[in-house]
Amino acid sequence: MVSLTSSRVLVPVSESGTLRSTVEFAVRRAIERAEETGSQSSVHFVYPLSERITVGSETEETQTGQSLLERVSVWAEEDRGDNDEAVTFETATIGTRQYLFSPGDYADVLVQYARRNDLDTVVFDPGFNPLGTAPLLPPMENEVRRSGIEVEEAPVQRERRNPLLVQRATLAQFLSLFAVSYGFYLLLAGSFAVFELVTGAISAAIVSVALWGISLTTPLKPVRTAKQIGRFALYVPYLLWEIVKANVSIAYVVLHPDLPIDPEVVEFDAAVWSALPVTTLANSITLTPGTLTVDVSRQHFTVHTLTGDSRDDLFSGALERAVRFVFYGRAAARIQTPLERRQAEDEER
Repeated sequence: MVSLTSSRVLVPVSESGTLRSTVEFAVRRAIERAEETGSQSSVHFVYPLSERITVGSETEETQTGQSLLERVSVWAEEDRGDNDEAVTFETATIGTRQYLFSPGDYADVLVQYARRNDLDTVVFDPGFNPLGTAPLLPPMENEVRRSGIEVEEAPVQRERRNPLLVQRATLAQFLSLFAVSYGFYLLLAGSFAVFELVTGAISAAIVSVALWGISLTTPLKPVRTAKQIGRFALYVPYLLWEIVKANVSIAYVVLHPDLPIDPEVVEFDAAVWSALPVTTLANSITLTPGTLTVDVSRQHFTVHTLTGDSRDDLFSGALERAVRFVFYGRAAARIQTPLERRQAEDEER
């Protein structure tokens, strides 16, 4: 097991299948170190840019980096929990004044940032590869180590280049799949009669045996899952209330003699990531009368709105914040609205 002894840590980030686990490792170790020393720990997450940026310019890569750092901040806040005073976080984009090509280039900007901010350990994600081509990590680690800064590699399972369809399953995964299948069967049956209980158990067992090594293979984290389920239970009545309000508003428009509709298709980038949060937000928008999700491409939403009020409600970001609350926690709900983000982007241009 790698032992993280420093309380001031630098974590370079890039898109990878192990980034989430690396963030969790760095935050958990920082909390442990703060408890051991009685002093505050600090974790800096940085995104190295491979291209040189001129003053005031913004490119697709800078937007990608900002989006990734925001996502990492949300994960870190979730992992920190109630330990606000024990650990602080910083995020930054680095390497903006030069072109980064080689492992030595990346190591130089990391070392410079670490020294400016008095950081003495760099924790690398095993999947860190900012260029996405030739592997840079081993020579980069050596270059950073030569500068006198301690180097750690997060002890997380590496991502397979060609993941197997059938993976090694555990008893917890079997029981989870059985519980989900059994609950879904009883929900469709709408009855707890003995016949339904028995046939449901048989059906769930067959499904679990057949799909044991295929479905629900992601490691289950009970505490995080329980929190998300609890927050989702709060989200459901909120969504129902929003649906009721939208129904009343649309009913007024339909019954009004002038039929004051103003249909328009709008687009915006939502601050949610991964399939489940994006799907939840897209479905919530569609379930709310007056708005219909037409298309989703990663975080980019195309939505048909029926009235000006429905557009205002959409760009107010209420549903987006609620979905972020469900999947990322209370702190993640305090963000700019889609309208405010769009205005900020227009000002930067």
